[in-house]
Amino acid sequence: MQTTLSNSVLNSRRSFLKKMATVAAMTAAATMFPGIMFAEEQEKNLPKGGNLDWKKGPCRFCGVGCGILVGVENGKAVAVKGDPNSSVNKGLLCVKGYHQTMCIQSSDRLTHALVKKNGKYVKTPINEALDLVASKMKSTIEEHGKDSVAMYTSGQSTIPEGYVASKLMKGAIGTNNLDCNARLCMASAVAGFLTTFGADEPMGCYEDIDYADYFITWGNNMAEMHPVLFSRMLEQKNRRGAKIIDFATRTTRSSTASDKSILFEPQTDLALANAICYEIINNGWVNNSFVEKHCNFSKGLTNIGYGTEDKFSFTDKPEKIDFESFKKFLEDYTPEKVAKYSRVSVKDIKYLANIYGDPNKKVVSYWCMGMNQHTRGTWMNNLMYNIHLLTGKISQPGNGPFSLTGQPSACGTAREVGTFTHKLPKGVVMNPAHRELAAKIWKVPVERIPSKPTYHATEMFRAVDRGDIKFIWTQVVNPLVSLPKTSRFRPGMEKESCFVVVSDVFPTPTSDVADVILPASWHIEKSGLYGNSERRTQHWDKMVEGPGETTPDAWMTIEVAKRMGYGDLFPYSEDNHVEEIYNEYRQFHEGKKHGMAPLEVLKKESGAIWPYVDGKSTQWRFNSKYDPACKEDTDFDFYGKPDGKAVIWERPYEPAAESPDNEYPFWLNTGRVIEHWHTGSMTRRIPVLHKAMPHAYVEFHPEDAKALGIRNGENIKVSSRRGSCVLPASINERGLPTKGQVFVPFFDENMLINDVTLDAFCPISKEPDYKKCAVKVEKA
Repeated sequence: MQTTLSNSVLNSRRSFLKKMATVAAMTAAATMFPGIMFAEEQEKNLPKGGNLDWKKGPCRFCGVGCGILVGVENGKAVAVKGDPNSSVNKGLLCVKGYHQTMCIQSSDRLTHALVKKNGKYVKTPINEALDLVASKMKSTIEEHGKDSVAMYTSGQSTIPEGYVASKLMKGAIGTNNLDCNARLCMASAVAGFLTTFGADEPMGCYEDIDYADYFITWGNNMAEMHPVLFSRMLEQKNRRGAKIIDFATRTTRSSTASDKSILFEPQTDLALANAICYEIINNGWVNNSFVEKHCNFSKGLTNIGYGTEDKFSFTDKPEKIDFESFKKFLEDYTPEKVAKYSRVSVKDIKYLANIYGDPNKKVVSYWCMGMNQHTRGTWMNNLMYNIHLLTGKISQPGNGPFSLTGQPSACGTAREVGTFTHKLPKGVVMNPAHRELAAKIWKVPVERIPSKPTYHATEMFRAVDRGDIKFIWTQVVNPLVSLPKTSRFRPGMEKESCFVVVSDVFPTPTSDVADVILPASWHIEKSGLYGNSERRTQHWDKMVEGPGETTPDAWMTIEVAKRMGYGDLFPYSEDNHVEEIYNEYRQFHEGKKHGMAPLEVLKKESGAIWPYVDGKSTQWRFNSKYDPACKEDTDFDFYGKPDGKAVIWERPYEPAAESPDNEYPFWLNTGRVIEHWHTGSMTRRIPVLHKAMPHAYVEFHPEDAKALGIRNGENIKVSSRRGSCVLPASINERGLPTKGQVFVPFFDENMLINDVTLDAFCPISKEPDYKKCAVKVEKA
């Protein structure tokens, strides 16, 4: 099966699309992007004469939440196909989803616990290893205090896994030293939703795709990162003429399939969003009745720093303003002024503004890491909402801003369950009422739950390096590949001052520094629940037995809690703990604003969207036509805020933490590819995916390559003030950066580009910026 897009296909795109005009649009999508698989294609590759037992569940990779069917025969998973009953993917799967079970039989699978003794790993019974973990955690607390221990989990953790981790750390031990790798990808989205609406997660759903006239993708290569959703957009493009506008810093597969591609200078998306708002107001396109009834105006502090120093602290100070003040602020962001430094023409800025401003056009804005992994990520999210609020294009079918997630349960586990240092299963640790609710459900004294957050992800590993954290347990995550500035954190975790426990399915650079390695279950080897980008909760039952002594992460956490003396708080049975935990967790979200579907519903259906009220999913929140939580006397009710009004924020353009200069003249941008999932620890063990994309690379603009005398495939050293990485050059292949920029995917543990990146972050969300730092390049 072909998995890369050839130059000939790129060059003949227009003629090809004309030839395909009479066939189904999704077939066109599959031909252009061979990473998409259709149900009938999947059926062709099933075992002949097999008597398969098909079991439903969600895909293991990305935040789209595609439904899958796993074919089980003689206790083994032998086939995967898209679930035609799933409204998410309607039988489609991308190349990762289709091959996802192939890695679990890998020869280097972690099947037993390993304990480091005298510098060597010794195979150890799982119960003994858990005894050691509990003993070490307990003794560390006794000697150094409860804030000397930490857990770092993942948006790949199941809802029950995240829930018991939160309960152990915050409810039992009494420390907020819990954070997750969703901090690296979705924290700015969370902060943006909370500051604008007072409630997290999108107000729309994937059904918006069926209604929108325009899709504007902000710094988001959806063709590779969210290919099934992109194929649905292409279907609407061909079926009814919907338009796709690619708004990004480099040319990608998404650009080639879009109706128009507009490239901007890194970091200037802030100014461009403000320029669009300026045009909307200047041309009289504001939906005045909507804004007057449903919006307030505010501004916050400016020149807020970048978090590059240890123990950096920032608290915003919102201040109410009026519409006239906001309008005056935007005078610095006329298209003519912004065009001078954004690389976007006045004509294109006005073109985008006209799309948003036209009351007869429905618009969905999609974004992911480009907007979130940003030193002003919260601001950028606020500005996106400003555009939709000013025009009233929000909370309606085909009209709305939509933040996409990168991990299968970044929403369900990290954001809803609350595995961030500042979060609880409902609300935040800073709110007394939220702590009281958690204490009541957890049956612990309320004073045990600390009222202040401690370490977000980047600062947590800084604390490990400093020696402030003496014990850390990572689950379902590979931080020594995924963290920014790993050149600091790898030596930090190797220090004897910290005891490191790693739960994983395969060996990784993170498990290489562990004192104890715990063998985790793959997702179909246990029961669980995920929550996807559109607020859809999905359940699956255990499908196959795991090898050796592999154990679900939730159960390992429970066993450690019992050994530490907290057994009364974790009275779950091994066979039924997923159901028991979910039913307990549902108590946090009773009511019309965030009610979760009962487990019996999730067992029957391919997921349900919360709020789940009176047996029905709420697809569009805050709109009284669709959302039963809205007040009866209003058409829109942004009930996350006390007054029911959303906030339009005054947020300026500020430069990146580090920009190119004479010594380091290039921007470095990092990201993903369609074949591989994040750090590649799973997908690189799938032969067809590894063969299609065997190693990372560094993309150049052809003019930059020519000026430097660089040829395709030649080894290039990419260096920053923090570290360096050697990779083969890629010129005019998959993607095309703008001049002065290089791009590197981060899936390859043999080419650790995050040794080079900067640990600057958004001071509000604490999410690092992986998209912008200064580097130099030279032949290796």
